[in-house]
Amino acid sequence: MSGAAAEIAFDRATKRYPGRAEPAVRELTLTVPPGAICCLVGPSGAGKTTAMKMVNRLIDITEGDITIGGTSVRSLDVTALRRGIGYVIQQVGLFPHMSVAANVATVPRLLGWPRARIAERVDELLELVELPAADYRDRYASQLSGGERQRVGLARALAADPPVMLMDEPFGALDPITRARLQQELLRIQHEVGKTVVFVTHDIDEAILLGDRIAILREGGVLAQYDTPARLLARPADEFVARFLGADRGLKLLALRRLEELELGPLDGVAAPTAAVSTTLRDALSQMIASGERSLVVVDGAGAPQGVVTLETLAGAAS
Repeated sequence: MSGAAAEIAFDRATKRYPGRAEPAVRELTLTVPPGAICCLVGPSGAGKTTAMKMVNRLIDITEGDITIGGTSVRSLDVTALRRGIGYVIQQVGLFPHMSVAANVATVPRLLGWPRARIAERVDELLELVELPAADYRDRYASQLSGGERQRVGLARALAADPPVMLMDEPFGALDPITRARLQQELLRIQHEVGKTVVFVTHDIDEAILLGDRIAILREGGVLAQYDTPARLLARPADEFVARFLGADRGLKLLALRRLEELELGPLDGVAAPTAAVSTTLRDALSQMIASGERSLVVVDGAGAPQGVVTLETLAGAAS
């Protein structure tokens, strides 16, 4: 199981533990399109990690099913299933006695790839995660920063070109600056490799930034809403979802759109600070507040004025 991204479908997937009256995950039904990032979020006890681990059967499904590319995970040999799925966890789990190259090569080696092909793949992936192979290939985990270890973990998960990746709060233990940098790196890498990703996070802002789809789970593993970030923020299904998204969901919605998407007003000799067309509406609002202005002149990549955006326009977009 490798290569092109595959659809993941949860079909009334349920997990019950002996001695517990209520399921950890209850009849979860949703479909993750090929090449999409699906973020699972919710309060403690919502079954986020349990749902994700049922995909590679680190936790067995009690009732219902999960399919990858139309094939039930319950019908596959568990070892083959796991080798065909990339897996990234919060603490990375690099083998300390092995070099970076050997860590990245773990699954290709188990799959019996030729040595030359493994070496080529390792170098290719280290370059992809921006750890130059010549500098990092022979280092050990103890010689790496937390962010570097996480990049190696991502490279290892991609090594056998799996169609699916599971990521369990991979950036949760990192400082805010490193975390923000790796979030952007993940988006860059995903743009290049286009895997189907199930990403567990407790941070709704991270889910909104990374997710093509977001599944919000209630306690007891019940799906509250499954939608795109924009539709979640604009139309929460109920009060629980609205509270989970936060009182500032209007501002969060502004972060999903850019000035180039708006119908701009005429220049008409307006003298105001400038903002690039690629600026998010949230950042444009922040710039207005900081400058004390009620409008910005929007410019293209060459600095040529394209029109004017006003505070009223941004307020309309937020609502």
